[in-house]
Amino acid sequence: MRELLVLGTASQTPTRQRNHNGYLLRWDDEVLLFDPGEGSQRQMLHTGVSATDLTRICVTHFHGDHCLGLPGMIQRLSLDRVPHRVAVHFPAGGIDYFERLRHASSFHETAELAVEPIGADGQRITLGIGTLEARRLRHPVETYGYRLVEPDGCRMLPERLAAYGIAGPAVGKLHRDGHLDLDGRRVTRDEVSVTRPGQRFAFVMDTGLCDGVYALAEHADLLVIESTFLESEAALAAEVGHLTAAQAARVATESGVRTLVLTHFSQRYADPRRFADEARAHFTGELVIAEDLMTVPVPPRRVASSG
Repeated sequence: MRELLVLGTASQTPTRQRNHNGYLLRWDDEVLLFDPGEGSQRQMLHTGVSATDLTRICVTHFHGDHCLGLPGMIQRLSLDRVPHRVAVHFPAGGIDYFERLRHASSFHETAELAVEPIGADGQRITLGIGTLEARRLRHPVETYGYRLVEPDGCRMLPERLAAYGIAGPAVGKLHRDGHLDLDGRRVTRDEVSVTRPGQRFAFVMDTGLCDGVYALAEHADLLVIESTFLESEAALAAEVGHLTAAQAARVATESGVRTLVLTHFSQRYADPRRFADEARAHFTGELVIAEDLMTVPVPPRRVASSG
């Protein structure tokens, strides 16, 4: 199962309709929690995902709307006696903020946290499902976005295997070794397979336009990106290190994104359709204007290409 569960979509302050930030990514055996703002623990009750399911927490930066839910989440891990280690990633320069949030109040700590700060642009963490990469963003405080990249695989083609008379255990050997010697001829894996592109997820929060935004968004199957403002406030967005809906949409188009999820909306805008209208002028793919407690599936794999 690969899907995004939206816990909250508000920028800076919550509204009657929008909770503070919070995003869950279910990706096979991993459940990643991004930027838990206030109220994330309660919002999770509506998703069917529990603290016990979490495997990793990723914080982009230490502004309150992206991290003030951390104390409750960390304490909940211990309250529920989560049996596995949970990794936590955040900007290394914010280690003091993290430690204060981690120990914000008295509790009996039983959960094991793997504290793994992000200290460099392009830092990679190897997971069983692929690679989690962090890229530096442009904001008044140290900020990183994240992307999850699944390695490319291959799909064996039954008709080509049959043409060479390859069946049974020989198929597995060919897949593992990359070639198979058969009746005096070497058959390579590329001759009987097509490339199966790995899937990509990108998470971009508070930032102005910069190289990191494009690096994260490149060929993303699902891009979650802030669009705090509309173009009418483009000057303000640039001043405070944020994006407009139009900028986010242009990034998605130029980066080959398939599904674009806009979120992190300023409370000054009452009608979310304005974000959709502005983005649609620049992006023709699947567009989602995030709402609290929405589920967004990761789109099906891209069409495999000949090997």
